[in-house]
Amino acid sequence: MFNHDWFHGPAYSEQQGEARWRCAVAHFPNIDPDHRSEDAEFQKFGDDLHVRTLIYLRDGFSYEIKEIADVGSKAHLVFECMPVDEQYKVGAFVVSVPFEEIVRVEVFAVHPNEKPEDVPQITGFRNHPEALDPRHADGKNNKPMR
Repeated sequence: MFNHDWFHGPAYSEQQGEARWRCAVAHFPNIDPDHRSEDAEFQKFGDDLHVRTLIYLRDGFSYEIKEIADVGSKAHLVFECMPVDEQYKVGAFVVSVPFEEIVRVEVFAVHPNEKPEDVPQITGFRNHPEALDPRHADGKNNKPMR
């Protein structure tokens, strides 16, 4: 189970560091493991890596963490998320999630020159409202039938 200490203690930083290390090792497979920490190109590549964090919730929603917020409450994870939909990109979207709702955390390290063009679809946002009743998908009288 995730808790405050996982995100604000060493565990989250260690997972970010592990993702960076593994990405650099995958990019430089021919460097002797005993000399990686001395190799300037290996170190430069690792320092330039971007790290992305996705959290998945019990309800099926997921969010990409842009930055963890420094707030007084420790009962929830509070963070600014990376919006996918254009209408949310104009400001800051801050989310509070109870720690017990987090079922998985993924940390992804990538070099900016190798960053994929496609952004993963984050299900915490929708592209458009879903129709309440498929018989009224044209937008007219779009109220639930009783």
